This record gives sequence, C-alpha cells and structure tokens, in this order.
Amino acid sequence: MAEFSHYSVMLNECIDGLNVKPDGLYLDCTAGGGGHSLEIVRRLGEGGKLIAIDQDAAAIEAVGKRLSGYEKRFETVHDNFRNVKTILGDRKADGAIIDLGVSSYQLDTPERGFSYLHDAPLDMRMNPESEVSAYDVINGWSEKELAQIFFNYGEEKFANRIAAAICRKRAEAPIATTLSLAEIVRSALPGMSYSDTAHPEKRVFQAVRIEVNHELEIIPPTVKDLISCLKPGGRLVILTFHSLEDREVKNAFAEAARGCTCPPSFPVCVCGKTPDIRIITKKPLLPSERELSENVRSHSAKLRIAEKL
Repeated sequence: MAEFSHYSVMLNECIDGLNVKPDGLYLDCTAGGGGHSLEIVRRLGEGGKLIAIDQDAAAIEAVGKRLSGYEKRFETVHDNFRNVKTILGDRKADGAIIDLGVSSYQLDTPERGFSYLHDAPLDMRMNPESEVSAYDVINGWSEKELAQIFFNYGEEKFANRIAAAICRKRAEAPIATTLSLAEIVRSALPGMSYSDTAHPEKRVFQAVRIEVNHELEIIPPTVKDLISCLKPGGRLVILTFHSLEDREVKNAFAEAARGCTCPPSFPVCVCGKTPDIRIITKKPLLPSERELSENVRSHSAKLRIAEKL
C-alpha cells in the first residue's frame, strides 16, 4: 500500500487566510496527509490546539506521524467533519479549514477504487468503513437514478445513454472493477465526445464518488455548523475542486452573510436577522502560476474565506 501523501494545494493562501493565533483553537476538518495541519501547529504556541479530523483511518495515522514532536498542540479525531458540533462540544474555535479534494493517496492507491487509470474493485469510499460503495451504486441504483447522478454530479450530457449501457451490462454480470466501468462508459459515448477530454469517463467517476460519499449534500449544513462553532473574528477557509462544490460553498457563505430578509416593501425590518459572517474573498482565490506548473491537480482549485462576526 502506498504511503499516505497529499499535495497541499494553495497551502500558503489557506494558512494566511486562517490567520492563526498562537493561543487559538483550530480545526483541520479534512486532515488528509497533514500538510495544512503541520503548518497550523507550527504557528501555535503552548496554549494553542489543533483538532485534526478525517474519516479515513489511514489519514489519521499519517497525520499523527507527520505531526510528531507537536503532540501537546494537537489531537486527532477519526470522524466525518459533518459531526463537528459533537466533536467540539462546548468549545469554540478560532478557525477551521476544509480541503474538499480527494487525496493523492486515495487517487493513487489502486485498491481504493477511485481512479479510472488502475484496475481495482469499485469502491470510492473515503471512509472504508462506510456501508455503501461504488459497487453498490453501479449495480444497485435504478437506471433513472444513475442517469440523474451522472447528470447532476458529473454534468454528463450523455447521462441517459451511459446509465442504459450500465444496466444492460450488469444484467449479464455484476460490474465489479474500475476499468470495467470505464470501458462501459467509453463504449456508450459517441465518438465526438472523445474530443472533449482525454478521459471521457472522468465525469461519471466524479459523480459516483460524490454519491458514495454524500460530498455535496453535507456542505451547506456543515458550513452552518462550523460558523456557529467559531468565535467572533474566527475564520472559515474552504478549498474546492469542481464547480458543484464551489457553488455550494458560495451559496452557503452568501446565506450566512445575509442580513435582513424582509421584503423590500417593508418600511422597517421585522425579521431581526443580522449577518453571521463577513465574506473575505468576494471572488475565490486561485492557484499561482508557479503552483499550476508544479501540480496538475491544482488547476481546478478555488479558495473561499469567511470571518465570523
């Protein structure tokens, strides 16, 4: 098995956006390979604390090793960041970061089943202990459900054709491996679609991964919970890697930044609602040209930052 690794995209921009205080309490909600966690604990003093969270046990083990020497400044939690309120309890944080990207370890470890470049069992679970895998989705969801997933989560215009092809194939035998799924997707697409991308199956794999891990549906409630868990002046930093994620974060920030929701015709405010955050990044920050040249996986990254009022 490969060593857990993850190129920390926009590392300096993320840590600068977090505005770390030496005595603060911080959350790395997706600890991954520990890149962001390490930079946070390096900036903490004796009174500071980092809570490193990840749903992947391999990530938690890797973070513990990478942060060796800073044991008094961090604790690890094997859990999904959607449970942040339970994890924090009565504590309030000075900042939190979420990196929504799939780690290099998960992509490059064939047996995790995330990649269409390696032949492996269909899996795609970020938490290997989760009940539903990509195999269950591909072989168990109805044709209509599969088409909706491919269209909504992968923005795949040939979603219906691909779903139909999958259902025909699985009627003969279960679709069990990544390359089997990739071959079915390619066979269902018209030749002209190959001019759009070198890997036409990418959109379907993205869609299945999102479905398996509930990646989009947990963003709005988690952003709301994290904001409620921050101290005034605390920062929330979120890194996304495709337009669907970024849209969810953008909308969640906009909702939290809204003040009065009364109709414009009302002469005075009666709702009493005030903004919960100030949005620091009116437009998302993008990777530098240098980073883009160093890491191809940075190309779709967008960084948004908000501050608790």
